[in-house]
Amino acid sequence: MEKWLTDIINEFGYIGIMLLIALENIFPPIPSEVILTFSGFMIIESDLTFSGVVLASTVGSTVGAIVLYIIGLQLDVERLEKIVDKWGHVLRVTKKDIYKADAWFDKYGAWTVFFCRFIPLIRSLISLPAGMSNMNLGLFLFFTVLGTSIWNAVLVYLGASVGNSWEDIVKYMKIYSNIIYAVLFLFLCFVIIIYLKKRK
Repeated sequence: MEKWLTDIINEFGYIGIMLLIALENIFPPIPSEVILTFSGFMIIESDLTFSGVVLASTVGSTVGAIVLYIIGLQLDVERLEKIVDKWGHVLRVTKKDIYKADAWFDKYGAWTVFFCRFIPLIRSLISLPAGMSNMNLGLFLFFTVLGTSIWNAVLVYLGASVGNSWEDIVKYMKIYSNIIYAVLFLFLCFVIIIYLKKRK
């Protein structure tokens, strides 16, 4: 996959970066660290500029986030209530749980969107609950652009700084991602255990 990604960036420049990052947001398994660090390296090897790469990648991130936000809008609280009415006894979820989650996101949603932009996988998927809770679109876009521009700028800068060794950054980012995945898995297990104990 890495060769395919780098070939597209070589061939299409800013447009390629924007489209790849948009896809990465909609389909999280596509590695943004490869796209961004290689793009940083290309600043040295081509006529791409740092500001241009950051702008293109941030536009792509925002487009992808909006797509997931719109999907989230279709799964609003009313639709979730219908799902809970039908499958709640199987999923062990009540309408009260939905209201609690929705109220929590209404209170902390803006900063959640911002900070989650630095967490692999979650950085893309956070747009779904933002849409589901009908988070203000302007606020959503502001914190999305703010968070993604910082993430993109850091990785592009690292790619430009190490030059031909840009793949080393990718290796370190994979380690970072694996640690995050492990922490999220443990946290999920902890939440499930607590939830089941409360049910009993």
